[in-house]
Amino acid sequence: MTSNDTSVSRRSFLKAAGGAAATASVTGYVEAGAQNDVAQQEGGTVTFARGNDSGTLDPQNTTSGEDRKVTDQVYDTLIKFEPNQTSLRAGLATEWNLEGTTTTLTLREGVQFHNGEEFTADDFVATVDRFTNPESDLFPGQDYISSYGPFTLGNWVESVETDGDYGLTIELNQQYAPFLRNLAMFASSVMSRQAIEELGTDLSQQPIGTGPFEFDNWDQGNERIRLSANDDYWGEGPYIDEAVFTAIGSNTTRAQTLISGGADIIDGLGAQASEIVNNADNAELVETQGINIGYMAFNQARFEPFRDRRVRQAISYAVNTQAIVENIFRGIAVQASQPIPEQVLGHNEELDPYPHDPERAQQLLEEAGYGDGFEFELATFQNPRTYNPSPLQAAQTVKSNLNEVGITVTINQMPFNPFLDYTGQGQHDATFLGWMTDNGDPDNFYFALLHPGISVEDVPEGQDWVSFDTEGYNTTNRAAWANTEFMEVVEEGQRTLDESERAELYKQAGQIAHDEAPWVFIDHAKELRGVSNRVQNFQIAPISGPLLNLVSVQE
Repeated sequence: MTSNDTSVSRRSFLKAAGGAAATASVTGYVEAGAQNDVAQQEGGTVTFARGNDSGTLDPQNTTSGEDRKVTDQVYDTLIKFEPNQTSLRAGLATEWNLEGTTTTLTLREGVQFHNGEEFTADDFVATVDRFTNPESDLFPGQDYISSYGPFTLGNWVESVETDGDYGLTIELNQQYAPFLRNLAMFASSVMSRQAIEELGTDLSQQPIGTGPFEFDNWDQGNERIRLSANDDYWGEGPYIDEAVFTAIGSNTTRAQTLISGGADIIDGLGAQASEIVNNADNAELVETQGINIGYMAFNQARFEPFRDRRVRQAISYAVNTQAIVENIFRGIAVQASQPIPEQVLGHNEELDPYPHDPERAQQLLEEAGYGDGFEFELATFQNPRTYNPSPLQAAQTVKSNLNEVGITVTINQMPFNPFLDYTGQGQHDATFLGWMTDNGDPDNFYFALLHPGISVEDVPEGQDWVSFDTEGYNTTNRAAWANTEFMEVVEEGQRTLDESERAELYKQAGQIAHDEAPWVFIDHAKELRGVSNRVQNFQIAPISGPLLNLVSVQE
């Protein structure tokens, strides 16, 4: 195996990022860097318009996909995903191997952080320490570190040892099949030890990475973030001088801004906005099937009626998800029957979405002792998300559907960042949410979203929920669901390296989730982008991105 460890300026000969693709196996490497046959035009600015501003620019301080869009430009991970694929390729590591519980990596030489410091193995040690070790002087506090810390690295990493400046050995506390994929997740972005020590939580406003773009400024009043090209980037590109992120709340206004030339790339498109882009002469609608789930979670810790499976099933029958998908999302999504979409390992093809059946819903409510109904709050976000591009319309449909079976719904709609705080603290009764995969693995849905993060032994006997203030609780599980049978199956899936065996385990997990209904399973949506004709070589990345280092502009 050979490696390509030399640092390359974006203005030198262009090369394919990371060289030859490494497969999603447990061993990976990169061949000597290949060169592109055709050089791209360089220079100019690309403006990316989205529905919401960032809340933080620190990848260890967020669970938000909006934040990740920016941090993915500034930071790198040890391993990366191929554009628009789920296979792995080289990042800051050029070789890797996972055998049993031991991962070894060879790191890329000659890479610099934006503060001028050279990247070494010690920076990754500091990154893990800051993210997962409350006893470390680098740890910024439980209230600051996101819930990604435990399920990405903290639950599994026993130790991280350096072998010189460019070698790492990571010892896990058990066999954990998705670990290499976790190293490619945005939450595993490699940070500078010096920056961690000097800036601490100020990294939320002043990010410093090794990525293709450097942070320039953040005009929070106008919801605009400006990044400038890293001329010494080790990988491919960037081919533009600046990348600008701006927020435009309305889907149609965002589409019109693209058409008028005020933006170059837009996301968060609903059916109407997509049609505007599709009919434009100076822009194109680009799409791919997303790896995501949109759902409505029942907070069993807060709202007692949701602790009865019959109530959860009743609401699943009462909510007309087919109407939401067909009439509101209009062709950009399909109904969901389980937490994972069909392209993810372990998708259970035998499961069907809950049909719209108010009579069955009423019958189940009566059996549960709630025949006269009840009232609850449905929390939702204002701004469009890939998995729910029209949240208010969808919430109004839920409200109308449930009114038919005697349940009164109050809609509480709020901006996305306050919404995440509100639901992350468990203040909701029920909530719309969704998930765009971080690594393409079923564990990134089943464990990340529906496992409480505690041991089976810590779940109270006779109870399938726990409170949000339980020590070690995984707050991305907005349902507070703690079904021990489900937990055991998911944990076995983590320890199993054979893919066919894992697939069967996740089919079991899907069946349990479908039957127990901790969520109303709503949809799996397409990834849609509006792209100006002046932008060249844009590729949708459903797992990471946007890959702005690869684009150029043609004036």
